[in-house]
Amino acid sequence: MKILGAMGLLWAATLSASAAPVVLVCGATASARFAATAAGFDLVAPPSQQTKDGCSSDAAFFVSFPATDGNYRIKVELGGDRAAKTTVRAESRRLMVQEEATTAGEYRTESFVVNVRTPDIAGGTERVHLKPREVGALDWDEKLTLEFNGEHPSVRKISVEAVKDVPTVYLAGDSTVVDQDKEPWAAWGQMLPRFFGPKVSIANHAESGETIRSFETEKRWEKIFSTIQRGDFLMLQFAHNDQKPGRGYVPAETEYTALVEKYVAKARAVGAHPILVTSMNRRTFDDAGKITDTLAPYPQTLRKIAAEEQLPLVDLNAMSKVMWETMGPDGTLKAFVHYPANTFEGQAAELKDDTHFNSYGAYELARCVVESLRQQKSPLVKWMRSGLTDFDPAHPDAPFSLPLSPMIDTATPYGR
Repeated sequence: MKILGAMGLLWAATLSASAAPVVLVCGATASARFAATAAGFDLVAPPSQQTKDGCSSDAAFFVSFPATDGNYRIKVELGGDRAAKTTVRAESRRLMVQEEATTAGEYRTESFVVNVRTPDIAGGTERVHLKPREVGALDWDEKLTLEFNGEHPSVRKISVEAVKDVPTVYLAGDSTVVDQDKEPWAAWGQMLPRFFGPKVSIANHAESGETIRSFETEKRWEKIFSTIQRGDFLMLQFAHNDQKPGRGYVPAETEYTALVEKYVAKARAVGAHPILVTSMNRRTFDDAGKITDTLAPYPQTLRKIAAEEQLPLVDLNAMSKVMWETMGPDGTLKAFVHYPANTFEGQAAELKDDTHFNSYGAYELARCVVESLRQQKSPLVKWMRSGLTDFDPAHPDAPFSLPLSPMIDTATPYGR
C-alpha cells in the first residue's frame, strides 16, 4: 500500500488491476495538478483549504487518478474542521454518495466501486466509435475522476484499490440511461450507483442517440462483451430512438426483437444475467391528464420477450406512467428539463424538453428500477445499500435538487 501524507504529494503512477492500493491523505502542502502520469486536483480550482484535518472548499473540486480499464473500490473519509454536507460523484456525474452530513471535527467513511473504461476493445485493435460529444469525456478517458460537491465539501482521505472480485452490472441504452456529463441533464443510469454498496460495480455504457442497432455498428456491444463474464448482469433499455422513422428506424417486430434476443443469448452464453427494461414514458399528457403512449409497440415487445425467455423485466414504462400522472402536467415540469431563460449561464432561450430529465426526475426513475428489482427478489438486492425504503411511483419524493456540477451545457443531448 502506498500512503501519501499530503494532497500535494499525490501518487505518480497509473492505477491498474495489478497495482497496490493507494491512500491519499490531505495535508498542508501546495496543490498538485493531475497529469497523465500523476494523480492530482483536476478540471477546476483546487480546494481552498488544505490541512491535516481535511481538504474543503466553498465550491466543487475534483481529484483524478491515471487509470486503466477495470473496477476500483474507493473509500473516502469525509469531513473536516467545519460542518459539511458532501456529495461525491464519479466520472461523468455518477452519483456515489448523496449529501453526507458531518459536524465540525467529525469524519465518516463511505465505500463504493467505480468502473473505468477506455474506447479500446480488449483482445484486438478495435475501438468504440465515439460521438463528438464523447471525445475527451470523463467516461472514456484514461483516468478515474471524483467530484466533491455540496455545502463546504470536505474529504480527509481517499483510498483507491483495483478489484476483480465484484460483479459488474452493464447498462446498455440511450440518453435516458446514459451518464449525462453536463448540467442540467441527467438519466437514471448515473443515479443507480447511489443505491449500491462497495461489492458491486455499475458500468454504464449507454449513450445519447443510440438504438439497439447503432450500439452494434458503433462497437458498443463489442466493448461490453470484451469484458462481461460469468456472474455479471446486463440491463438493456432501448426504444426512444429505435422508433424514429428514417435510416435509424429499427422495427420492433423484426430487427429489434432479433437484436434483443441476440444479446440476451450472448449474455447467457458467458454466464451473465440479462435484465430487460422498458423505456419510460415521455412527458405527453392528454386533456384528461393521462400520459399518452408514444413508445408503442416497443415496451410490449420487451414484455413479450421477457415472458417467452423467462427473463426479469423492469417495467419502467408502466411505473413512469403512474409516476408522471401522479405528478401531473405541472409537477412533471420539475422532473424534466424545463427551465426559463437565463436559469443557467449562457442560456438565452427557455429549455422545454419532454424526453430528458434533471437530477430529480432521473433519481426518481432510478428508485423505480431499484424497487422493481427488490420486488422481484433479484440477486442484485444483496448488494444494495442497507436502509433503503420502499418506493411507490404513486407517491414519489417531493421535488429536490442535488448540488450542481460546474460543467453546464444547455444544448439538447442526442435523441428525443
